This record gives sequence, structure tokens and C-alpha cells, in this order.
Amino acid sequence: MGTDNIRIVKITQEPVELYKVLKFENLAGSGGEAKHFVGDGLVTVNGRVETRKRNKIYAGDVIGFNGNFLQIECE
Repeated sequence: MGTDNIRIVKITQEPVELYKVLKFENLAGSGGEAKHFVGDGLVTVNGRVETRKRNKIYAGDVIGFNGNFLQIECE
């Protein structure tokens, strides 16, 4: 994972559900599409494939999808 493709994502409260992060960061066109990506095993959390759509995401987590990496921080 290169540092040039890591984007910092600030959340206002934690936890937040995984599929919502993908949706709000425009990596998926809708919540339903985001759920499909997760369910199909296309998303990683902290380097592991995650298939739970409603997996809770906290500050410090790193989400990977389609060559993009999101570093989660809490405001």
C-alpha cells in the first residue's frame, strides 16, 4: 500500500458502518451498491477482506477498495 493513494476521511462520530463510508466517499454510487461491493469481498478493513456490510468502523481503521485506501480519523 503506497502512501500516495491514502486519503484521510474525517468522521464526526464513531462507529460508522462500512458501507456508509464507501457511499459517502463516492466509491459507490449508492448504499446498495456499496453493500454489494462489501458482500462480494471486494473491500478490506485493516488489510483483511471484510464481508460484513454493517461492520463498525472506528478512527484508525484503514479501508481498502479498488486501489483506494481510506484512513479514518475522528474530528
